Amino acid sequence: MSDPASNRHLYWAVAAAACLAVAGGAAFYYATLKNAEAARGQTADRTVTITATACEPMELSVPGGRRSFEIINASDRPIEWEILDGVMVLAERENIAPGFRAGLTVQLQPGSYQMACGLLSNPRGTLTVTPSDEAAQAASEVTLRKFLGPLSEYRVYLVMQGNAALKSAQDLRAAIASGDVAAAQTAWAAARLPWRHIQPLAYRFSDLEGRIDARATYLAGREEDPAFTGYHRLEYGLFARNSTEDLLPVADQLVTDLEILKTRLREAPLDPQLLISLPVDTVDRIAQGQITEGENIYAGNDLADLQASVEGVAKLVGLLRAVVAPVDPPLDERIGARLAQVQADLDALKQGGGFPPYASVPADRRAALAADMTGLGAALGALPDVIGMN
Repeated sequence: MSDPASNRHLYWAVAAAACLAVAGGAAFYYATLKNAEAARGQTADRTVTITATACEPMELSVPGGRRSFEIINASDRPIEWEILDGVMVLAERENIAPGFRAGLTVQLQPGSYQMACGLLSNPRGTLTVTPSDEAAQAASEVTLRKFLGPLSEYRVYLVMQGNAALKSAQDLRAAIASGDVAAAQTAWAAARLPWRHIQPLAYRFSDLEGRIDARATYLAGREEDPAFTGYHRLEYGLFARNSTEDLLPVADQLVTDLEILKTRLREAPLDPQLLISLPVDTVDRIAQGQITEGENIYAGNDLADLQASVEGVAKLVGLLRAVVAPVDPPLDERIGARLAQVQADLDALKQGGGFPPYASVPADRRAALAADMTGLGAALGALPDVIGMN
């Protein structure tokens, strides 16, 4: 028979642990929201409500220039909202929890754009940006001469990492074809790293990104949805099901999509405004979404992915610091210090030279990482005014 006293002690230990978990989660979520609000600190020009099936309103019109939007999730699923120019994502906010709202600020030139409204299967809305003096002045302030070197160097980086992403996907396909689950799991983890290096720009190609990096949470049918493809579909099969069954066609499609992406990375137009916006958008997306809940929910290796993302951001930051350093040394130093703090946060999470499963990272450590990532985004957000762009 069990000891009643021991049972009571066990009961109170479990209860205390549960309370700590709830308190830690609440503190993390509160810290994340407060940091997001502090980073924005402004009134939105327009409000968009996302329901289960659409945006409300489905048609918006704003004058060109720097515009802010408030996105409210009135559905029962986490959602994302994007501004699209054809297949290119101009700006987006993801991982907005049901009943919550998020802000987004973006520089817009006159034109007609689409709005992605929650689930990928939902119809898209229309955003019309009208001409304005502010937009005309912003366009005239772009000084290409300052950015010729950084733009050329980033192009080389994209080509090299695009090649690496394709090669690693081919290795992953070979491992899946062999039926060796352990080898395929290792190849999958390795294949994620060059993808995360190029993701700041690759994320802008919405058609490819939706096939390459789709997550089940954003699909109506979740894991059973036919649109669940790419890295995370392979992750689900290899880690959740511990099998290579039915994965070869998915791996084939991933290789094909990365071949297309490699060409787009080589040919995509790069300009100063895009170069400045890429690290800000990436850092914000990581702080608001990936750190909060994690992304690789079946493999649990989010910290290695986050490290690769920071490396991709660091490449962009290094190029931009070369432009800003002669103009505003204090801002250059602040950006460097913020980036170093984010890297220090990741280094502190390592165990035995490697990263532990993401589920083992305490809520307060995630909150600290999200806060420091938000701080880096805020520092990077000062770049446009300093280096000649609105």
